[in-house]
Amino acid sequence: MARNIQSLERAAAMLRLLAGGERRLGLSDIASSLGLAKGTAHGILRTLQQEGFVEQDDASGRYQLGAELLRLGTTYLDVHELRARALVWTDDLARSSGESVYLGVLHQQGVLIVHHVFRPDDSRQVLEIGVMQPLHSTALGKVLSAYDPVAHSEVVEGHRKAFTDRTISELGEFEGVLDLTRARGYAVDVEETWEGVASIAAPIHDRRRMPVGAVGITGAVERVCRDGEVRPELIAAVRDCARAVSRDLGAARF
Repeated sequence: MARNIQSLERAAAMLRLLAGGERRLGLSDIASSLGLAKGTAHGILRTLQQEGFVEQDDASGRYQLGAELLRLGTTYLDVHELRARALVWTDDLARSSGESVYLGVLHQQGVLIVHHVFRPDDSRQVLEIGVMQPLHSTALGKVLSAYDPVAHSEVVEGHRKAFTDRTISELGEFEGVLDLTRARGYAVDVEETWEGVASIAAPIHDRRRMPVGAVGITGAVERVCRDGEVRPELIAAVRDCARAVSRDLGAARF
């Protein structure tokens, strides 16, 4: 049986202790409550403080929960709501398009898949929730890069790897793709990430008109494209899905 990591258990206990109190706690209070030596408690608190999970009041020296912990909690709630609002609409999109549907959000330097609906056939498929996709080559990533300033900074400053001979890696050309994405309201990836695979994606906005994610379909090029172009009815279906989820999140004018 695997053993737990003691330092992580102690750090988690400290965060729960700070979350449960109505006041800031001093080093002695924390150490005695958890049965730790002051030196041990101080070392863990210092690490948590460096990561932004704990803050120390300059005047009193007491500790409280930090802003980074609040940000992580808010992100979890936002993603949870996004996925909940998208469930029905992504199921509808999979049925109408006949393709796999993905819901993605920005995470670090990539796209985190938070929901995946299988292609509605009897083929063997693998659930890809939790998988990371690149920002610069996938349709989901291009949409996020076009509409989210943080995603844009990440993709501009990061390495844009060429996965195929169709991948757009040069910055000037890539910025042109983002301009086009914003102008038409969707992005495409035709064999830029995987040979023989094409994708279409559109942005999802919340009540503040902020981009909170992207939804898209992915399938074989011969199904998603016709005569070398992405099928317009699939583009319309993806955009309708994105608008519907945005409306459910409170976005106006969708």
